[in-house]
Formats: sequence, C-alpha cells, structure tokens
Amino acid sequence: MELLLASAIGVLIAAGVYLALRARSFDLILGLTLISYAVNLCIFAMGRLAPGKPPVIRDGVALTLTNHADPLPQALVLTAIVISFAMTALLLVIALRARSAGASDHVDGREPGDKA
Repeated sequence: MELLLASAIGVLIAAGVYLALRARSFDLILGLTLISYAVNLCIFAMGRLAPGKPPVIRDGVALTLTNHADPLPQALVLTAIVISFAMTALLLVIALRARSAGASDHVDGREPGDKA
C-alpha cells in the first residue's frame, strides 16, 4: 500500500512539474493543481496508513494513536482541498481575463514564433 501511494505521489508531482513548466497558462494551472493533489496525498500519508482503526474515541480503549486514527492529517487535507479549490478558481479567472485582454494564453505574453 505504501509503495502504491508513494508512486502515485511521484507520478502526480512529475506530471505537475512538467505541466507547470509549459508556456501556456492553463497548463500551468493544471500543473499546480496536480502538485496540490500530490501534497494532499503526502499530508494524508503522514497520518500513518492504518485501515480499520476507528477515528472516534471509544470507552474502554486507551487514548493512543496505536488504537485510533490520527485526525490531524485529515483536517489538514480538508483545509488544503478548500484552499486549493479557491486558488484554482482564482487562477482560472485571472487566466481567462489575461487571455481575453491579450488574445493569448502564453505565460510570458509572447507567441511561440516570436523572437525575444
């Protein structure tokens, strides 16, 4: 399970970095979104993958992380999802506005054939 999660995080980071280095703004936004998904998975994995452990405290069970799931990474991931959704929406609005103002969606504002 750990190997599968680590490879999924690696693939998401690699695809996100590749897209973030592209010249178009929508590729950049998609790359940043994939990187935020990978960070969310990494934060979630820090809570130790422990299937079958209850997240709620029960009577008669010791209050240790060996008996319960850690709720902090889940709360951090939930907060990060909300923040990344707001960031993606804002970036999309800015990219659409820049495309309509400049008639191009290149990050540097130049077309592919233009000289520097």
